[in-house]
Amino acid sequence: MTQPDNRTIVTTVFNALAEGQSKPLVDAMADDFSWTLTGASSWSRTFAGKEAVLGSLFKVLRERLDGRIKTRPRRIIAEGDMVVVEAQGDNVTLAGIPYRNSYCFVLRLAGGKLISLTEYCDTELAVRTLGEYPG
Repeated sequence: MTQPDNRTIVTTVFNALAEGQSKPLVDAMADDFSWTLTGASSWSRTFAGKEAVLGSLFKVLRERLDGRIKTRPRRIIAEGDMVVVEAQGDNVTLAGIPYRNSYCFVLRLAGGKLISLTEYCDTELAVRTLGEYPG
């Protein structure tokens, strides 16, 4: 059985995220996966390791957003071990405030697993809508 190519893996992950399904993303993460949020806000940091991503970043998002987190892919570009996804969030906070950030995700894969993700978004919008990141 051949391994799916990187574009297929990321397309599957983001098509599921568009429907609020995070399991394909979690399943695709390597144990040493890292997620970096760029910028200069309290949200801007690197979460090193799958457990840090799930236990810190995702935990805080689940505490502040109503329902499943949805991120819809608009464009996917792949070359070698890198895949870039332009996407649009479609979420609502627990207070009923829409949170629709625009994203550019740069992902690196190896052996069919996500190794790293760098997220470019409006971190000021994140702070205004979601509040400061704790800690």
